[in-house]
Amino acid sequence: MSKKKFDTDAVRSGYQRTEQQEHSEAIFTTSSFVFDSAEQAEKRFSNQEKGNVYSRFTNPTVDAFERKLASLENGESCVATASGMSSIFATIMGLLSPGDHIVASRSMFGTTIVLLDKIVSRFGIEVDYVNLSDINEWKVAIKSNTKMFLLETPSNPLGEVIDISNLSKLSKTNDILLAVDNCLLTPALQKPLDLGADISIQSATKYIDGQGRSLAGAVISNQKIIDEIRLFTRSTGPTLSPFNAWVVLKGLETLRIRMEAHGSNALKFANWLQNHKEVKKVFYTGLESHPHHEIAKKQQEGFGGIVSFEVQGGKAKAFDVINNVKIMSISANLGDTKTTITHPASTTHGRLSPEQRLESGITDSLLRVSVGLEDIDDLINDMNNALLV
Repeated sequence: MSKKKFDTDAVRSGYQRTEQQEHSEAIFTTSSFVFDSAEQAEKRFSNQEKGNVYSRFTNPTVDAFERKLASLENGESCVATASGMSSIFATIMGLLSPGDHIVASRSMFGTTIVLLDKIVSRFGIEVDYVNLSDINEWKVAIKSNTKMFLLETPSNPLGEVIDISNLSKLSKTNDILLAVDNCLLTPALQKPLDLGADISIQSATKYIDGQGRSLAGAVISNQKIIDEIRLFTRSTGPTLSPFNAWVVLKGLETLRIRMEAHGSNALKFANWLQNHKEVKKVFYTGLESHPHHEIAKKQQEGFGGIVSFEVQGGKAKAFDVINNVKIMSISANLGDTKTTITHPASTTHGRLSPEQRLESGITDSLLRVSVGLEDIDDLINDMNNALLV
């Protein structure tokens, strides 16, 4: 049988019913599992026999989520983690060693940069940063010990994009792993592995859950790479709980429909913002004015729900806008059905130095909106009233 199309796969794949023949996926909220015999326990622990052992690393609900997401990303295997940040950390620590070198985009979620600078560096792993969209900078930054390229495309919050296929050619020529944070688009809109990446990383907390209910992360790749990362997660324990796995598993069923709706609302919102007198600049890859629009259109199936923009009047005006919205939630989370608004320079990127924020284009006048699924006219009216205060 040929591979099912995305929506069918999202609804039907990944789960094996129990003898109870439940229609919806069951939640296995147990810490451990019982063996038929001492011999079976020995075989399970030594990986001679497949089966459940202990929910830190084997659980049927988590397994269902992993198998479904791997299928949607067109990957061989997946390991789920407790959050998006733990999935990034597990990828690095599971695959790299002291003395290795990472080339990373400076245009990433602020906590990812803090993780690299403050935590990963303690383990003797070097990190250098480059401009995400400049392929030549990636090339020049390569050293004899470079083992990984790490990036997110489109980036948070400015929507910068790089041609993944071109970067993949560079990474493969130099035997470097290419790891792409695919959180802002999900496999509904972009499949990094199909474009030549070795690893796709998800914060399932965001659009995969889609309703702000739980934390979850995942790494998708070939079996060999996932086995290495799973060794790290099994031993260190950044485990996805069965309940959270069930939540994000159900989120996958409606993923494409939601992503299309987020994108439709975001494009209308971005187009409206472009013509507002209080707005200096709008960042959304769906706009033809965005410098990376053509690359995004080539490798993505949509542009996602994140719209960022700079207002006239600096930080004071940005705070006024946030404080005067009535519908939008003031929250640093994204990917929710509810629209959220935040000031990146003082929240998501607040732990970066002023110099790092400047290099990443995070100004004091920048606002980020994660456009939700409310009526778009209501969202526009809400923002218009806040901008005109």
